[in-house]
Parts: sequence; structure tokens; C-alpha cells
Amino acid sequence: MFVSVVELIGHLSFLISAISFYLRDMLLLRTVSVVAGIIGVIYNYFHPKGPLWLSIFWLSVFVAINVYRSVSLVLERRQVAFSDEERELHETMFRHFMPVEFMKLMRVAAWKDAAPGEVLATEGDRLDDLKLIYNGEVSIERDGHEVARARDGTMVGEMSFIQGGPATATVRTVRPTRYLSWPRAELRKLMSRNPTMDVAMKTVLSMDLTKKLGRA
Repeated sequence: MFVSVVELIGHLSFLISAISFYLRDMLLLRTVSVVAGIIGVIYNYFHPKGPLWLSIFWLSVFVAINVYRSVSLVLERRQVAFSDEERELHETMFRHFMPVEFMKLMRVAAWKDAAPGEVLATEGDRLDDLKLIYNGEVSIERDGHEVARARDGTMVGEMSFIQGGPATATVRTVRPTRYLSWPRAELRKLMSRNPTMDVAMKTVLSMDLTKKLGRA
């Protein structure tokens, strides 16, 4: 069956719209949606039954909204400035976060330094924060015995954060250690306000747990 050029344009518009649903980067998603909308306007204008003004009007509205939000995202991203430490974390462990999302995550975090022998978590006690070892080494102890050691990129208190219970092990630094600390209450509020960040953080925690199980 012969397909006209106008029909091909219509199929292309819907195809690009479908592709946009697979994109996670919000700026790219909105850009692709703008392209799909413009092609949709062209299709409805040259439709065999004449310009379909209702469709053209609403597609134009959607295009305008996406253009506005795209410009806003570009301006937001220009304001993002990471330190060398933050950039390293964003490019490795937190690569699933958009730059603006990661900036929000870092705003509620605090950089801390621990001397050898400092306890970061005590088995059976409540943890009020989620920690990430940035540089250093810790001993993981259960029932007073060391069961493992962990280094850079290890989460401390992830099970307590996920399940809400006490710490499952005592974590003690064995050499000077620099780490990040997120207050649990503030982090939960941030995640509840930002569903995409919540998904990205769960991915980070899942990867950390998988890594720990692999070591075990």
C-alpha cells in the first residue's frame, strides 16, 4: 500500500515521541519532544483533509512548554559547579543523577574527616545519617570480631537507611578517612520531593549492596 509523504511525516512524529519516553536525561527528552511536536504541527497542517487547527494549537502549546522548560534546564545547568571531589563522585558512583539533581544531593551532605579508630556506626544502635567513604579504609565488625574491610566508594548505614532499623555492624576507621554524611531525615525529604532522585539513589544503594555481597 502506497504511503504518502504526509503520512510518513505523521508516523515520524509519533515515532520520535515514542523514543522520547526511553530517554532519562530531561533536557534531551524535552528537546526530542519539541522536534516531535514541530513535525506533528507540519503533519496536521498538510493533512489531506485540510489543516487540523485543534491539533495544531495544542501541539504548539506543548512545544512552547517544552521549549520554556528546556531553556530553564540549560540555565540551571550553567549554575552547576562541582569541586574535583564532587565531579569524581558524579562521574562514578552517582552517574545516574542529573547534574542538577546531584547538586541538590550534595547540598544536604557534609564532608567530614575521621582519625584512625573513630567509630562511624555501632552495631545495634540507631544511625541518624547515611555515610559514604570517599577516601580511606574502615573495619567492619560483628559481635566484636572483624569480618571485612572496606575502602573508597563504600556506603555505611545503607541497610539502616533502607529498612529503618539499627546498624547491622560496627564500622571503625583503620586509617585517616574522608567521608560524606547525609542526615537521614533530610535525605528522605529530598527523595520524597524528587522521584527521579529517589530512583537514582536506590540504584546507588543496590549497587553498593551487590558489591558487598560479592565480597562476602
